[in-house]
Amino acid sequence: MTISRRSMIQMGAAAVAAPVVLKATDALASSGSVKVLAWQDYIQPNIAEKFEADTGIKLELTTFGSNDEAESTIRANGGKGFDIVFPSITNGPNYADENGESYFGEVPADVNVDAIIPSFLRDSATLGGVAGGKQVLLPFDWGTEGITLNRAELNITDADLSYGDLFRPEAVGKAAFRQKSVVMGVGLYLDAIGEVPSNRMLDVYRSEEDARRVWGATVEWIIARKENFGAFWNNATEATAAFKDSGAIIGQTWDTTGLLLNRENSDFVYRAPKEGIITWLDSFGMLREAENVAQAVAFMNFMLQPEVGGMFANNTGYNSAVAGSADFASEEFKRQFNEVYTPEVLGNMWWWQADTPFFAPVRDEYVEIITNA
Repeated sequence: MTISRRSMIQMGAAAVAAPVVLKATDALASSGSVKVLAWQDYIQPNIAEKFEADTGIKLELTTFGSNDEAESTIRANGGKGFDIVFPSITNGPNYADENGESYFGEVPADVNVDAIIPSFLRDSATLGGVAGGKQVLLPFDWGTEGITLNRAELNITDADLSYGDLFRPEAVGKAAFRQKSVVMGVGLYLDAIGEVPSNRMLDVYRSEEDARRVWGATVEWIIARKENFGAFWNNATEATAAFKDSGAIIGQTWDTTGLLLNRENSDFVYRAPKEGIITWLDSFGMLREAENVAQAVAFMNFMLQPEVGGMFANNTGYNSAVAGSADFASEEFKRQFNEVYTPEVLGNMWWWQADTPFFAPVRDEYVEIITNA
């Protein structure tokens, strides 16, 4: 049975939320500006123009290419300078001042949280969306990391595809990946074949000792096969360039990389490795030092409309966390979704967990080893 975007998105959701109703604060915010820090491809011109036309508010957009870049920007400014920020929800705990207080404020009551798929909102609490007992980040979109493959060059079936295929002999000098991601993907592979047991990579979150044990062995395995390194990437532009400019034929990438390449050339496909597709949840929230609160609320409510969720999905290839956005997705997007997210794939997803204090620093040590190899 083909799964529609709507039916998949249930994931525990009982119902589709009602359409957004403009709040009183939205009317008060029909002028001024809102300062937004978002991923490079999130707020594209069609969405920015619609926001300004619908609300009369000027959008001042700054973009970033990685979570590290966004965190550094907010930290350098002491949590000031922006109203809305779009972090990956698992990075939420990293946005804290010297007292351990979140730079994000509690989600205002006028924000239409009912527009979000209920199961995503529920799960966001344990993934990093709650700080100090308060909801500070809301799910915005979700996506995956799997394998982008040029089937004209390396024809591996969906059932056989593995993270280990990045290091096939046929892919020498032609594999692409982000270093901080490949240590998880290859770790899942090594756990699956029994070479480096890791409780499906959950051990790297359990303790620093476990993280060093698992990543140490995983990186040693990767470095022994470094001749396969073709290109490293850290953002969407670099990931696409790895295939278009650097000749990669296989890579561990975000879903949007493979899906957008497929729209240009059907030889490229994006698929789930048999060890489980790595799944992430991105979010957005209002900084507690936000200067344009009413305008920020209006922006959040605008972005939580199903129509805008559909526009976002069509623009980026990512999946909106707004209930009902499936109704506004293009037929091409629905086709790609059904090709990738089969029932088997949806039943074998691996979620990034909320960062533990040692997680990022220890991982960065091993990422540096790969980079310098």
